[in-house]
Amino acid sequence: MLGDPQAVDLDLLDLESALLRAAVGDYAAEAAVLLLADSGHWLPRLQAAGLVSIALDGDAVDGGPWAAVQWGDLDGALRAGRISGTGGERRLLRAAASLAEGQPVDLADLTAGLDRGELTLLLAALAHAAGSHEHHDVLRDGDGLSQDGPLLGPVVAWPQRD
Repeated sequence: MLGDPQAVDLDLLDLESALLRAAVGDYAAEAAVLLLADSGHWLPRLQAAGLVSIALDGDAVDGGPWAAVQWGDLDGALRAGRISGTGGERRLLRAAASLAEGQPVDLADLTAGLDRGELTLLLAALAHAAGSHEHHDVLRDGDGLSQDGPLLGPVVAWPQRD
């Protein structure tokens, strides 16, 4: 690849990996990326609209690029028609922007327009952002002292991709 790296040069799996590489360790940012990827709608549209920036990192263990969604540009792109989606898809995009960058979202409006599959994705994203996949059961010994028990798993798991 000659010149500056471009998101359009990556296939969708590599794009998702680059976005996750940049988000790793920040559960809310990870949840935002996984929400976009698992929806199956947004990553190719954001990529085609030039709303994902890429940076190379020679220090990365796998040498792969890092990527970031240009969250602040989404509203303008939606208004200009550069990206589009159904009502539920737009709600998931707003939820991802809220998780990744703290953009305000009206939960009543957000949840009212989701079908069951979209609601499952949103709940999985919220559970991931809260770190529920890292929660342990709390056990008490004979003296009543608490200690970490087994890993409980996420409150709502990410659905299997087709």
